Amino acid sequence: MNTFPAIFPLGDRAATIELGSRVDEVLNRKVMAMAAWFSDHAFEGLKNIIPAYSSLTVIYDPFLVKTLYQPDSTVYDWVKQLLQTAFEHSDDISNRAVKRHQVPVCYEGIYAPDLGSMAASLKLPEEEIIRIHASTLYRVFMIGFLPGFAYLGTVDAQIAFPRKPQPAPVMAGSVGIAGKQTGIYPLNSPGGWNIIGRIPMKMFDPNAKEPVWMNPGDEVQFCPVSVREFEMQQ
Repeated sequence: MNTFPAIFPLGDRAATIELGSRVDEVLNRKVMAMAAWFSDHAFEGLKNIIPAYSSLTVIYDPFLVKTLYQPDSTVYDWVKQLLQTAFEHSDDISNRAVKRHQVPVCYEGIYAPDLGSMAASLKLPEEEIIRIHASTLYRVFMIGFLPGFAYLGTVDAQIAFPRKPQPAPVMAGSVGIAGKQTGIYPLNSPGGWNIIGRIPMKMFDPNAKEPVWMNPGDEVQFCPVSVREFEMQQ
């Protein structure tokens, strides 16, 4: 039986603190608070901070840490203590300003290839699935899998739907549902999520000043648009 929080190494250059094993906004807010703590208390050799649903990973340069800080024990033990400190002393960030994105989605025709089969299985009209999906304010829990892939949650229980048994080709910008998650594919990719729409903008642009414009902790509101509006915006 797992005991949380749990701290463990990932090789000799990273360490993770795990707060749980579920999709939970309270846990995710604590993860973001710890990420903010590390941003405010960055140490020489800290290479990256990676928040996930209920865990935080820090990547570091063990040579720099050992040379500059001369820890009494191992470099990992030194970083582990920092993770424990971040857990104990990170402040609640629920009152901080949150960036909210209004994202247009076309839920029609070729842009929503799995909407009909979902509607049939759920015994709901397609219009009702669209209404429910677009009426929820989603939290960006994490970015991962592909550059800029936004994991959003949580969907209304009425439209939660299991992943496909086999991956299928998915177009960039596709909006999908898997379980109680919804998400946006940034690139053409195989995927097992049920595709119910597509957005007209890029989720990932390696040439942009900010290649990824959604970040963990942001909020997303989907706005239905027609095929004509979608193609004009695209």
